[in-house]
Amino acid sequence: MIFMENELTKLKEELSALLKKEALKKGSFVLSSGKTSTYYLDGRIITLTPEGAYLTAKIILGLIKDLKLDAIGGPTLGADPIVGAVAALSHIENTPLKAFIVRKSAKGHGTQRQVEGPPLKKGDRAILVDDVATSGRSLIEAKEALDKIGVNVTRALVIVDRLEGAKENLARSGLELGSIFTIKDLGV
Repeated sequence: MIFMENELTKLKEELSALLKKEALKKGSFVLSSGKTSTYYLDGRIITLTPEGAYLTAKIILGLIKDLKLDAIGGPTLGADPIVGAVAALSHIENTPLKAFIVRKSAKGHGTQRQVEGPPLKKGDRAILVDDVATSGRSLIEAKEALDKIGVNVTRALVIVDRLEGAKENLARSGLELGSIFTIKDLGV
C-alpha cells in the first residue's frame, strides 16, 4: 500500500472536520471513568458513518503499515466499527488483518470467549484501537485478555487522546499509545 504524507494530511483534515462538527459536544458530562467533563467526544457518531469509517480506517492503515501485524482489535464498543472498517479496507488493499473485539468479560454461553473474532494464535502480533482514550483502562483490560491467550500486543492507537493520563497508564502496562489527534488538535 502506497501512502503519501500529503494524503495522510488531507485525510486527517477531513476526519478532524467531521469530529468537530458531529462528535464533539460541549456541556457537562460524566465519563466512563466517573469523572465529569465540560466536553464529550463520541467517536462512534463518526466511525459508524460511511465517510468516517473510511477515513478512520485509511488513516489507521497508513499509520500501522510498517508494523507487521496479524490482527487489529479493541474493547467493545468503541473499537467495534473501527476494526470492522480497517479489516475490510485491509482486504481491499491486499494487506489483510484479522479483526477482533474484546468483551469486558467472557460471555456465559456459546463459546464463552472474551476475545471474539477469527481465532488468534499464540504469538500473533496485534494492535489495539479505540475511539477515545481518557484513562486508558479499557485498553489495558483488553491487553490483559490478549495476554491470557498469548497474543503479542505492545501498541494502542486511538482516534483522540484526551490527554488525561492514558498514555502514562498504558506505558505502565507495556503499551505504547499513539493517536490520530489529541484533544488540543480539536481546539479543546
